[in-house]
Amino acid sequence: MAVNRKTVVGLGEVLWDVYEDRALFGGAPANFACHAASLGAEARIASAVGDDALGSQALLWMQEHKLSSRWVSVDPEHPTGSVRVELDALGSPRYRFASEVAWDFLELQNHWIELAGQCDAVCYGTLAQRSEKSTRTILGFLEHTQRQTLRVFDVNLRQDFYSSEILSSSIQRANIVKLNHEELPVVAGLLGVRCDDERSMCETLIERHSLRCIALTRGSEGSAVFLDGQWDEQPALRVTAIDTVGAGDAFTAALIMGILNQRPLFQIHGQASRIAAYVCTQRGAVVPLPESLTSM
Repeated sequence: MAVNRKTVVGLGEVLWDVYEDRALFGGAPANFACHAASLGAEARIASAVGDDALGSQALLWMQEHKLSSRWVSVDPEHPTGSVRVELDALGSPRYRFASEVAWDFLELQNHWIELAGQCDAVCYGTLAQRSEKSTRTILGFLEHTQRQTLRVFDVNLRQDFYSSEILSSSIQRANIVKLNHEELPVVAGLLGVRCDDERSMCETLIERHSLRCIALTRGSEGSAVFLDGQWDEQPALRVTAIDTVGAGDAFTAALIMGILNQRPLFQIHGQASRIAAYVCTQRGAVVPLPESLTSM
């Protein structure tokens, strides 16, 4: 665990993952922040919940897990976000998102601007940009970050909540991109990248958008990371997947913490793969990580 604690921000949606038998705290940026905290970060979640029971439960959950709720607004007019999660036999999810929820109306408040200027890394995606208001807020937050801040675009395409405009404006502000093998050809196509293989697509995106890193996850086929001119591929660990929700967010958190702590690429990638595989064996997106996975 790092001695010099880095400040990382999950910017976007906080919601409840509603399964058939339970509801669990979630939202990709929030998941990222929680896993980064497990890896030694000063983690912050910048989002909004409703003034309702689910909102109160979300704030209580954060308090119990020692996460500050200072940057989570309480919206008196819109409900807390939620998503119905249905898992197939392999633990892969299908989502149905509630609409017009609190994180669709994010506001760039002064203490958010202050946080933007202080953070070492911020992770954002496409889902919270399904509304114009939250898009403006997210892009505004990014504009207030420092030059050296890691701006992590964790794509997370969901339903039809994305467009070429959202992808373009998001990647233009990023220096790190994480996406999976299903998202890569969609993103490449919408951004006008015409290549036949994954590596060429990634290299073209890096060159066109001056990216420092692209991380590509392939589920059971492993993952690839291009960082500072180095390309590393690793196979997936063989595990029995119960629930893959949050595994990609855990991968992203480990990747970013490794980069912030200036570790070698093969170490960063290996830890990210092991943590993601472990999350797949657990129920829910945010689970306690054993010390064997969090220490380097």
